Amino acid sequence: MTTDVSPAAPADPVTVPATGFAAAPVAAKVLVADDDPRNLFAVEEMLRQSGLEIVLAESGEEVLRHVLKDEFAVILLDVRMPRIDGFELAAMIRARPRSSRIPILFLTAYNKDDLHVFRGYSAGAVDYVFKPIEPLILKSKVDVFVDLYRKTEEIRRQGAEERRLLVENLQVRSEKLETERELRRALERQEAILRSLPVVVTSRGVHPPFPALFVSDNVERLTGFPASRFTADAEFGVARIHPEDRDRVEAELMAAEEAGSYACEYRWRCANEEYRFFLDQGVLSPRESGRSREIFGTMFDVTERRELEQRLLHASKLEAVGRLTGGIAHDFNNMLSVVIGNLDLLGTSLDGNEKAARRVRFAIEGAQRCADLTNRLLTFSRRQPLQTSVVDLQDLVPGMVELLQRTLGERIEVDFKAEDGLWLVEVDPAQLEAALVNLAVNARDAMPDGGSLTVVMTNLGAGDGGSGEQRGDHVAIAVSDTGTGMSDEVKERVFEPFFTTKESGKGTGLGLSMVYGFVRQSEGHIEIDSAPGAGTTIRILLPRATAAEQRSAAVRTLPVPPRRGAGETILVVEDDDKVRQVTVSTLRALGFEVREAEDGDQAVAMLRSDSAVDLIFSDVKMPGSLSGTDLARVVEDEWPRIKVLLTSGYVDADDDLDRFTIIFKPYRVTELAERLHTLLKSEDRSPAPEERRAARIA
Repeated sequence: MTTDVSPAAPADPVTVPATGFAAAPVAAKVLVADDDPRNLFAVEEMLRQSGLEIVLAESGEEVLRHVLKDEFAVILLDVRMPRIDGFELAAMIRARPRSSRIPILFLTAYNKDDLHVFRGYSAGAVDYVFKPIEPLILKSKVDVFVDLYRKTEEIRRQGAEERRLLVENLQVRSEKLETERELRRALERQEAILRSLPVVVTSRGVHPPFPALFVSDNVERLTGFPASRFTADAEFGVARIHPEDRDRVEAELMAAEEAGSYACEYRWRCANEEYRFFLDQGVLSPRESGRSREIFGTMFDVTERRELEQRLLHASKLEAVGRLTGGIAHDFNNMLSVVIGNLDLLGTSLDGNEKAARRVRFAIEGAQRCADLTNRLLTFSRRQPLQTSVVDLQDLVPGMVELLQRTLGERIEVDFKAEDGLWLVEVDPAQLEAALVNLAVNARDAMPDGGSLTVVMTNLGAGDGGSGEQRGDHVAIAVSDTGTGMSDEVKERVFEPFFTTKESGKGTGLGLSMVYGFVRQSEGHIEIDSAPGAGTTIRILLPRATAAEQRSAAVRTLPVPPRRGAGETILVVEDDDKVRQVTVSTLRALGFEVREAEDGDQAVAMLRSDSAVDLIFSDVKMPGSLSGTDLARVVEDEWPRIKVLLTSGYVDADDDLDRFTIIFKPYRVTELAERLHTLLKSEDRSPAPEERRAARIA
């Protein structure tokens, strides 16, 4: 039988000064075993007290079940019980590790002799209580063991709590150390990122001069100044802003206190005294009591972006000019072809009328100047292929002196010197003229107060020095000025497209790059010699011409009458009626049989009907499915014996003209006659396909 006492009030907290822990009351249980229920009741009444639970058992088996299930402060065993007596039961309890330390009190009414008592102690008893039981004796003995149990349990609980707290403390310290390590690693990563990125993190005051409170270290890589230079001098950052930008930037920063943010771009003078563009943007810090407000921001170097934008703008303008020029040039050169062609025809009918012939000649010269102007526009937009010829540069000197004097004005003295016996060069005269004008204009801009420009042309043999890239004989054209000169940094970039040291709107940066491109396209070389305050000399080295046929670039008309045809048949293909009419009239006046077509499709149809044609003279740009080059390819495939001469007032880079002979509009009668004669007298013509078929049948 098991009887549990009613719940007792909790014991007072136990305070242990060594640790400072306040422990909850320790509950204690006492197990009483006796085969007589009356004895159990009596013992229970004697021991009843607050915080103590009395567990009753009437047999040894019941005792063992309780011991297996619960912890007890003390066990009271009757010595004589049925089946398992107290001695055997005590030995069993002692044999179990979990219960081996529970104190056992024997209750007995017999055998008070020493042998009996010794046997009880040997079985594991710690004391005897003899019946009849004195309540005070029993209670005092049990209280001793209960109090010992409670203190032992309290110490054990405190030890466990201390171990738990120690483990938690170690865990917290470990987590703290790991957190500190992670924070340190994060800061190192952040600093590495800030150092590597072109972004400067800043903090500055909200009132002028907006002193820097913090600047990230990577500012030195972008500006050449260490971060300490910004924070040590309150006015340093603002003072180096470009004067034209400073008022605007200060206004943006002032407005940030009201708007809460700002963003602006400005030029800032770096340690190398060069201005770079920065995008500066930030936000105002939130209000905090006891702390003054700051502006947190970033600075980003956008110089390359601004340069790319400028280059794109220049390229867009150039493309627009090129497209506009191309469209105008096509129509304008067609009209000039009509004018010049008719004037040439008119000139042949004015024999003996010198006054009328002189007027025709003046009109032709005016029209030719218009054609030259159109070609210069095309050259500027790079939509005109080089038209090279073998020329004597000395023939250019008189015209160039006059042109440069008009271009440079009276404050610049122009001096031309040409060595006797200059070698001939193969070059595009118009492009060379444009290159010299570009060099002269740059020299003029470097001499704002006037000065002198000297152009010297000399022969330069392979062993006479010059460019490291030079091989063989060259003609050197040196253009020297007495201007401000260039630094080494400028010299390194002077031929880069779009690079210019002039203020915005005063130069495109294309002049010298076009000169460089022309020289390289002419298989020549270019050198520059300059120093600040010592003027500039630019030398163009053009290879000596090796062609057998040489003519002067200064001669625009041939001194001999145009070559006449011998009755050859020419098919003229031209969509412009007026140009076609004057071309047909010109060819007939030269002695050719002429057939005409409005476009490439009509020309192919005519050839398939009757291919008795010696040469096709076709415009490049025509409506319909076949352009001039398409027509030339068809003729090349189907009628390879027929020669093709193309003409155009304007060609695109996409036009594949390398395989064909071309004469550009407007042309003179003598030029056309010479080109036709050269083509018609070239290598023997192979038979046409129909001729080959007729030969096989025969």
